Parts: sequence; C-alpha cells; structure tokens
Amino acid sequence: MTCVTEAPSHLLAGDGSLDGHLARHGRLPLLDGSQIVGMARDSGLTGRGGAGFPLWRKLAAVTEPAVVIANGAEGEPASAKDRLLLTRQPHLVLDGLHLVTRATRARAAHLYVPLALHHDLREVLAARRGAGLDSLPVTLTAAPDAFVSGEETAAASAIAGGGATPADKRVRIAATGTLVQNVETLAHLALIARYGPGWFLAAGTADEPGTFLATVSGAVARPGVIEAGYGVPLGDLIAAAGGATADLQALLVGGYHGGWVPADPTLPVSRRALAPFGASPGAGVVVALPTHACGLAETAKIAGYLADQVAGQCGPCVNGLPRMAQTLRELVAGRGRPAEVERLARLVTGRGACRHPDGTARLVLSAMRAFEADVAAHLAGRCLATAGGWR
Repeated sequence: MTCVTEAPSHLLAGDGSLDGHLARHGRLPLLDGSQIVGMARDSGLTGRGGAGFPLWRKLAAVTEPAVVIANGAEGEPASAKDRLLLTRQPHLVLDGLHLVTRATRARAAHLYVPLALHHDLREVLAARRGAGLDSLPVTLTAAPDAFVSGEETAAASAIAGGGATPADKRVRIAATGTLVQNVETLAHLALIARYGPGWFLAAGTADEPGTFLATVSGAVARPGVIEAGYGVPLGDLIAAAGGATADLQALLVGGYHGGWVPADPTLPVSRRALAPFGASPGAGVVVALPTHACGLAETAKIAGYLADQVAGQCGPCVNGLPRMAQTLRELVAGRGRPAEVERLARLVTGRGACRHPDGTARLVLSAMRAFEADVAAHLAGRCLATAGGWR
C-alpha cells in the first residue's frame, strides 16, 4: 500500500492477524447505537462502494431489527481494493460490521464476498469467535463473479436465497429492514470508532473527508491499490503507482460505470472536480490510457462487456445495451453515426429496472466527448492511436 497524503489513516497497514490487529488498534470501545450513528454523522463518512451515500443516513433509515450485509462482491473488473482489504485487514471490516449490527439492533449479519476468499475468512471468523469479538454470528455467502452482483439489492437477493439480481430501483432497501454496506466503508468506521471523527476529518476535503482506496491500473509501472485523501491530484495517484509508462491521453475514473477525463495531473479526485466530465470517484478506480491506445475502441470493448452483464429483466438492458455496444463497434470500424450512439445512450438512461443501463450510458457519453477527435478520424478511415491505420 502506498499513501500519497499526510492523512492519518492506515487501512492496509500492519499485521492482518488477530493478534497483530489487536496489538495495533486494541478492542473496539463499547458504544451504543446512537453513539455509532453520531460518529458516522460527525465524520462525514460516505459509502466507498461507488454511490457515496452518507453512512449515518443509511443507519438511521433502516428498519430495525435489521439484516446487515458487508458487501465485498466487487464485480467491477478494474477494482481490486475490496479483495485486498479483506485479505490484508479482514478484522477492520468485521469490526465495522460489528458496529453496524449494534447500531441497527441487527438480527443477522452476513459477509458477501467471492467464494475464493471463503477459506481464509472462515479461519478469521473462527479466531474472532474464540476471542469473543462478535456478539452476533457472521454468515459467509458467496458472491457470483458478475458485474451486477455487487449492487445492493442484488446482494440482498443473494442473501435471501435468490439469484444475485438487482431489484427495481424504486424499492428503498432500507425500508425492507436490510442494510448493505461496502467493506471499505466498514473498515473506515472501525477506525473512526477508535480514533474519533476529528482524526478522520484531518484527511480529504471539507466536502469529502477521509481517505479512500484507489485501484490504479493501465499504463503505469506498478498497478495496484493506493490509499489517498479525497482531493488528491490524479498525477499523485499515477506517481504513487510508479509513474506512467507512456504518454497518457485520458484516464477512466470511477470504473466501468465511470467516465473518461483528460490526462491532467492537477485534476483533483473529488465529485465536484470530476462532475464536469460526467465522472465521480466511484469505487476508486483509475485506469490510465496511453496515447498509443484507441480510447474509442477501448470503450467499445467495455460497452460490449457491460451488455453481456445484464440481469435480463428489462428492455433497456436486454435490447438497448447490446444495440448501443454494436453501434459503438460500428463507429470504431468507420461506419455508423455518432448521433445514433448518443441517442441510444440517452434512450436507456432512467428506464431500466436497475441502474446498470444508466452507468453504461454514462461511460459511453463521456467517451463521445473525450474522444470526439477520434470519432471524426475513424469516420475518415483512420485511427489517431496508430500511424499506419487500424489497431
């Protein structure tokens, strides 16, 4: 883990064993539900799974006694932070889960993660039981290897014994007595409980306090997970990943449901700074695109992947996304019309059963803006990413 800020947060630092964890952080303080909600409110902690919703509001809104789910599904292909956190510091995650079970008077607690992590996590849970750390037993549930499996209603469905399929987005999951929270958010809460909201507020910005885990990949020397405070310049994240291995033309920020932004090293990673580009920090994904790669072609590949990752329960996903991906591929091949790509992206937005069509359309529309010159070049029979023609 590389930290590129002076922030006093160490999500990945230290020995991940139970003995090492307790030696570094000690046991959780005895806090009641109102104190836990108050700490979450005073710290400004928001969800690190992508949506960025204030944790305290979710805690206050959920119907009690709740079913609490620690979500480590991480279906986003460009993200590795949750898996690394669960491997390196699982006790921080489980401490945070323990706190939200207390805050919501939970009747059940679940850890929803890929099956590959279950063997090690069973040993972690057994060690915690032996030490008397968890008053409520934690049930492990396997998260399928699918993009939509980490959506909160999909996680709730999987826990209930159904498929990991998102429910209608108009359903307020908190009203059903279920709280789904990303594992990184829970780890932050475990540290805030020990060191206080002021400690957490020392990092990040006034609007977005604290640190976050960023998965940096693409044209960098050392791809990996980096801890930084919100507001960190993109250039600092690239430098912490060993620097760029080639000249960069753009960066994908926020993952496959994120947006393309200019390769401006001074651009801060914050919602306010990224909003003009249709992007947000999301789940902390940053992919560096070199000038010798075609951003239009890369977006077409991602759109094709997302079109295959649908729940199959509404027209915008079943029909709209495949057609949009195909139209984008035609544009890469020098055929098709940019206006049709944009028409399809806007047509599916806001009309899906879940938010998968919206996120896919957001990515495609950001590409049409970021790679406008590439679109014109492809329609003229050439590609700006290569000197001699098509890739």
